[in-house]
Amino acid sequence: MNNKLILALDTDSLKKAEEIINEVKDLIKFYKIGSQLFTACGPSIVKLVQKNGGKVFLDLKFNDIPNTVASAIKEAAVLGADMLTVHTTGGREMMIRAVEAAKTAGEKSGRAPLIVGVTLLTSLDVNYLREMGINYSSEEFVLRLAGLAKECGLDGVVSSSRECLEIRKKCGPDFKIVTPGIRLAGDSLNDQKRTDTPSKAIKNGASYLVVGRPILEAKDKLAVIRKILNEIEESDV
Repeated sequence: MNNKLILALDTDSLKKAEEIINEVKDLIKFYKIGSQLFTACGPSIVKLVQKNGGKVFLDLKFNDIPNTVASAIKEAAVLGADMLTVHTTGGREMMIRAVEAAKTAGEKSGRAPLIVGVTLLTSLDVNYLREMGINYSSEEFVLRLAGLAKECGLDGVVSSSRECLEIRKKCGPDFKIVTPGIRLAGDSLNDQKRTDTPSKAIKNGASYLVVGRPILEAKDKLAVIRKILNEIEESDV
């Protein structure tokens, strides 16, 4: 089973999430649990994914003082999350403490979750940076944060496909790049601004592709998943 495709369980109830998992679990191994679903269901959604043999990408984008983030990482690791997100803009000390907390949890449980840093959300672009007084292009900004994330010991970053090539060059072949904003050719962009196709993202160096609405809103979810998996396999050379 291809583990490069992560399905975003962007729904609002345990029942709906279970229906989706039951429909797709023969093709999907990795699931993203975001703020909406985790707020609605708590740890029970993590346990549901695990019960069905799935891996958990707990995408809660921790961003707080270092001690608070480290404590949250510890609890998420105890839950059995396989991958977690922190905001790289939380700063060097926060990221270092997050990595330390994950490693400590891993020493106790036998496996530490991957920690990946959120750089620039795919719903944002250079216009947002200008409003914030940041005089970088979106690519320059993401690359700078990716370098900082690696220095702090993070396993990788979350980044759009457009920055993947330069991140891969800067951070090396083992650095994980988790790429959201994936759309098949002809799909609606919804609220995303920096998108790409599965094929282009993999060719640019993405390690994982996160896909939500193009699958969840499809009448035939399995057909869309197979199409994405085919693109990944054809491009992953």
